[in-house]
Amino acid sequence: MAKTYSSSFARAAKIATLCVVLTTVLNGCNSLMNLREENKGIQLENLKAAPGLTVAIFATDLPKARQMVLGANGTLFVGSNAGNVYALTMSDNQVTRTRTILSGMNTSSGVAFSKGALFVSARTKVLRFDDIENRLDNPPAPTTVVDGFPDKDRHGAHYMAFGPDGKLYVSVGSPCDLCEAQNDEYGTIIRTNADGSGKEVVARGIRNSVGFDWHPQTKELWFTEQGQDNLGPELPNEKLNRLSRVGENFGFPYCHDGNIPNPEFSNKHACSEFTPPEFTLGAHTSALGMRFYAGDAVPKAFQGSIIVARHGSHPPSRVGYDVVSVAMNGSRAESMKPFLTGFLQGRNYWGRPADVLVLADGSVLISDDLNGAIYRVAPR
Repeated sequence: MAKTYSSSFARAAKIATLCVVLTTVLNGCNSLMNLREENKGIQLENLKAAPGLTVAIFATDLPKARQMVLGANGTLFVGSNAGNVYALTMSDNQVTRTRTILSGMNTSSGVAFSKGALFVSARTKVLRFDDIENRLDNPPAPTTVVDGFPDKDRHGAHYMAFGPDGKLYVSVGSPCDLCEAQNDEYGTIIRTNADGSGKEVVARGIRNSVGFDWHPQTKELWFTEQGQDNLGPELPNEKLNRLSRVGENFGFPYCHDGNIPNPEFSNKHACSEFTPPEFTLGAHTSALGMRFYAGDAVPKAFQGSIIVARHGSHPPSRVGYDVVSVAMNGSRAESMKPFLTGFLQGRNYWGRPADVLVLADGSVLISDDLNGAIYRVAPR
């Protein structure tokens, strides 16, 4: 009996090893395909803004540029996955000087601004730089505001912003493609007071969110969410979610698209237990940064919409690599149309939109972490 058990265990171990090897090989092939089809270099002539709008290069030489935020005096701060934070001085919507005010960080992609201070995310903490716009040439030593976030490579980049309530909101991704995380803070959006006190989870069941904003009228939090891999080319969709109450659960890892049980955990929870998405943004498009467009400088079709950066897919599919506009009817999302396209040419891509930011004149900035660039989409 012991021999039979040992033999069965050995066979199972061999199968598990083969699965790991096969998965590693396939992931390696995907990485090679990505490298083969990835083309660095801005192709402005291929970019096409929506009717009535034009696109221009706004800034370059910002390696792995991600989230953007404006300071009170008009400085544009840009976080990055290169471990740097950039400060761009602007005049008449043109960059007059670029500084690297922070370097050597671990995943410094998230930036937020409040009362003269710049907040920067690291892997496990949030740092605050006081009076930053008056000290761009000699940044102060940072103060740690929040510490102790879970430390995992996968989905370790935090998106941050201050809400209408004056509190700091921070996304904390799941540590995996699909799993039941043991740490209660994984797969959440957390908020704290500006000094880091009063930390609480406001949303759960989120695989990974790298973009959120508040509805201009209802003040409700809306956020993008990336779906898991390995369920085929059509599932699951990237989601646009709306938080209507503190503590809502949006279903990961038990439910996709609001009504499709995950086959690995279908016996644990029903989809009816979770909050469904307000809108879906296409499977594997990797929806990241988003902003409500509250102005009237763009054509009417885009006024009041949500502008979303779709970073783009992993092989074998090639979808996303664009910026879209989600039309709103009051507090409901209704339809989606292109806002900026042309990064993807066939299977080859020349840019990866990461975040969007609306300026005071109504133009829209779009960061591209592949080329380390920022584009400006403005009325003709």
